[in-house]
Order: sequence, then C-alpha cells, then structure tokens
Amino acid sequence: MPLPFLTADRDFGGSDESASTALPFDDRDQWRRPYRPGPYRVGAAALLLLLASYVLSAAVIIALARDVPAAALCGGLAVVIIAVAVRALRMGTWVNSRGLRHVAFFSTQTVDWGRVTSARTVQQPVRWLGLPRTVQGQALVLVRRDRQDEQTTLLTTHNADFLGRFEAFDRAADSVEAWADEYRPRR
Repeated sequence: MPLPFLTADRDFGGSDESASTALPFDDRDQWRRPYRPGPYRVGAAALLLLLASYVLSAAVIIALARDVPAAALCGGLAVVIIAVAVRALRMGTWVNSRGLRHVAFFSTQTVDWGRVTSARTVQQPVRWLGLPRTVQGQALVLVRRDRQDEQTTLLTTHNADFLGRFEAFDRAADSVEAWADEYRPRR
C-alpha cells in the first residue's frame, strides 16, 4: 500500500530536470512535504506499529477467552498507538501554492503566503530531537507579517527528520525557501 505522505514526489538529486526548476511538482495545489521523513521518525513509527500489532494480537487472544471488555480495551489501546504513529509520520512542514503548513504533534498551523515576510535559514540553538536539551545548529525559520517580532521554527538540523543528515536539511530548507520566494507577494 503506497503511503504518499512518506516520500517526496521527486528526487532532489543531481538530475538536470531538478536543477532547472526549484519547484519540481506538477500539481502545486496539493499539500506536499518537500523532503523525506528522517530515519528516526520512521523508526519510531515502525516500533509503535510493531507494538500495536502485539497489542492487537493480545486483544484477539483475550476476545477468544471471552473477556470482551478487556479485549475492547486492548483494541482501543492499539487504535491509539496506531493513531500516534501515523500522526508522528505526518509531522513536518508542508507547502503548496496557497501557503505553508507546519504540522506538530498536537497542532497544525497554516500560513498563507501573503502573510509570510521571509523563510530563511539561521544559525541558532536548536532542540535535539524535540527534547528540552539544546545544541548549536541551523534552523529554517518563518517570519510572518502579522508577527514580525516572533519567528516560527519550521525545520532544524537536529530534529527527527534531519539528525545527522545535513545535506538533506540544506535541500529541504532551500526547497521551502524557493516555494516562499515564488509564491510570496512582493511588496
């Protein structure tokens, strides 16, 4: 079963086609993540899905023992674990011709390109794998017209998608910046 939210539509490698255009997508009205999810995010989701399979097996065994409330509880727990895994895979920065969408675990924030002042890469302390510990790294930040004094961090070199993959971070940041440059209105 193909999972389109797991892969970028095109390879951003050294092909001549991708070098000629910064935005290599055919349908720009569809929400796209311009990078592939990192190995830490995919690995964590795979472990959660493995745990969910064990919990579902336990639910079937409990149901065969005719303890329906306990089987329903195990089944509900498995559904919650699967939902957490899918949400973890959906997290990230998504773009289309209308705007930019930053998907966190508990929230989703969508910003129209008309409200974006800039999307730029800066050197700053960043959170390591989303934990409270900070390390020096790069971050792609979004500055909005309605919140000039506040920057939203979209991507970092030390999050679950780019930890140890600095070239992938550079390609993803360049791609998001290219979307912002193309669709942001000039003032």
